[in-house]
Amino acid sequence: MRSSLIGKIEKAKLYAQEPDRVTLSSFTAQFRGENDNYKVSYIEGEWYCSCRFFSQWGTCSHIMAIQQVMSPMLPEEAVTSAVGSQT
Repeated sequence: MRSSLIGKIEKAKLYAQEPDRVTLSSFTAQFRGENDNYKVSYIEGEWYCSCRFFSQWGTCSHIMAIQQVMSPMLPEEAVTSAVGSQT
C-alpha cells in the first residue's frame, strides 16, 4: 500500500471515533420494526416514517430510536423535533 493511503486510513479511524464531526442534513433508512419494515427519512429538516402511527401523530418510535442512536450526527433541531424525543 502506498504510504499516503495508509495515512488516510489512520486518519479515517480517528475521525470514526468522533461522530460529532459529521452532521447529516438528509438521509433515508430502512428500520426493521417488530411488525414490519419501515422507511424513515430526514429531509430538509423534516422527519418521515412509513408507519401508520407517524401518519397520525407526526412522530413514532422508529424516529425516536434513530434520534437517540444518531444524535451526535444530527443537527440539534433533528434531535428535538419529534414529540417525546430525548436529547
